[in-house]
Amino acid sequence: MSQNDHSDLDRFDRAILRVLAADGRISVTDLAREIGLSKSPTQARLRRLEKAGVITGYRAFFDPIRLGLDHVSFVEVRLDNTRESALAAFNAAVAKIPEIEQAHLIAGSFDYLLKVRTQDMTEYRRVLAEAISTLPHVASTSTYVAMQAVKETVLGDVI
Repeated sequence: MSQNDHSDLDRFDRAILRVLAADGRISVTDLAREIGLSKSPTQARLRRLEKAGVITGYRAFFDPIRLGLDHVSFVEVRLDNTRESALAAFNAAVAKIPEIEQAHLIAGSFDYLLKVRTQDMTEYRRVLAEAISTLPHVASTSTYVAMQAVKETVLGDVI
């Protein structure tokens, strides 16, 4: 299985990914029954998908609202320098800020789009002032506060 070639995935591989996306704790026996293969070939396929880097890990998902983290902001970031070294410095620094849930390099009128999750506006303003605004090469930011999540999916929904 090549690194960027998803055409090597057959219907059983895709079924494994769909089932795991819905229930990452499913036993191999139940997974095999769910996809219509016996346990040994299912286990072999699972190991192959892990070794190939298609499956990168397993994790638990939490309800952010129940954890008091229901304030979501999207932040446009413009950098004062977009050379590769500046982008690398920005990327490394962003990775260290736990409130930044997602960071995307954008082709457009700004450089990055960040998804930031905090308890409330006061906490967001602190993160913006003390963390985001002090990231390397930040020239300016614009914030958009989400009022409601209308759709949030995991990758298993599109496989």
